[in-house]
Amino acid sequence: MKFFAAVVVALALVVCATPPSPAAAGYSARQIGDIVHLEDTTTQTVVSIVPSVGNVAFEMKVKGQNVLRWPYASVDEFRARPALSGIPFLGPWANRLDEQAFYANGRRYAFDLSLGNIRGVIPIHGFLSATDAWKVIAVEADDRLARVTSRLEFFRNPLWMKQWPFAHTIEMTHTLQDGALDVRTTIINMSGDPMPVAIGFHPYFQLTDSARDDWTIAVGARTHWLLAPNKIPTGETEPIERLFAKPAAVPLRDLVLDDVFGDLVRDARGRATMSVAGKAQRLDVEFGPRYHAAVIWAPARSEFVCFEPMAAITNALNMAPKNLYRELESIAPGGAWEERFWIRPSGF
Repeated sequence: MKFFAAVVVALALVVCATPPSPAAAGYSARQIGDIVHLEDTTTQTVVSIVPSVGNVAFEMKVKGQNVLRWPYASVDEFRARPALSGIPFLGPWANRLDEQAFYANGRRYAFDLSLGNIRGVIPIHGFLSATDAWKVIAVEADDRLARVTSRLEFFRNPLWMKQWPFAHTIEMTHTLQDGALDVRTTIINMSGDPMPVAIGFHPYFQLTDSARDDWTIAVGARTHWLLAPNKIPTGETEPIERLFAKPAAVPLRDLVLDDVFGDLVRDARGRATMSVAGKAQRLDVEFGPRYHAAVIWAPARSEFVCFEPMAAITNALNMAPKNLYRELESIAPGGAWEERFWIRPSGF
């Protein structure tokens, strides 16, 4: 009997140690070390995220072709010298500010440059793009999708709170479904004051069936913000047709872009679409309705284009108090802000 009982206990331990069975219908989500892989075998799409370096999605491979620019040989190399690539998150603000301070709720908050996490006369892109403070809270797949959710508890870092004194948490969920990547961001304001929302993403897109000079982009916006030489909006806008004669079909050849667009063209669901197309390959990037602006960056001699979903235009934090920008949102104390964008490849 003692022998039989020991066998039963041993079998029970083996059962408890067995990992969950893989998800059905071609979806899987797995974490290997500090990298999370989401896979859709039906469309042959794999998305890889590294939470410990800014929670960056660094690969979205479609039939083996990476549609994200990521010029590193390994994650270790990326960790050693991280720079914007893949799909970086920009917070607590995105893009440029016109001074070493920001305004909120009628007050001016000056940055403490001695802390070293903010530099330059024109502070840009916040200080979260390479942080190792993201924590994975769920990795799951079923017969419809694969996803991972990570959380950043901003309020726990005193050096961050010194620069941006609004206690908050951020949750980000990457979901792969039907070959498309859905990136959902939720911000919860834990502070006692309204918190302005000027976050964004800076995805780097590439096609592999043709060179950049043969790509065509479509810009789903009606308004182009005029910029000063330091790339800060002046407060003036112009119809997009003054920049692009046909916004739905813009040859990228010879173009150098670092431009801000507003009044986005929305479909019945409130989504705006930016696209890049090559010979057969195409990427459609859909912005949810609370992404009020888009930045398009396509520098000279580059083999990528960035369609950047932005909760507000460049320098919105400092333009809104001057009544030069009216779409800046705030999160009430105890409230939440949530939005999504989608990347849909086709033609691969």
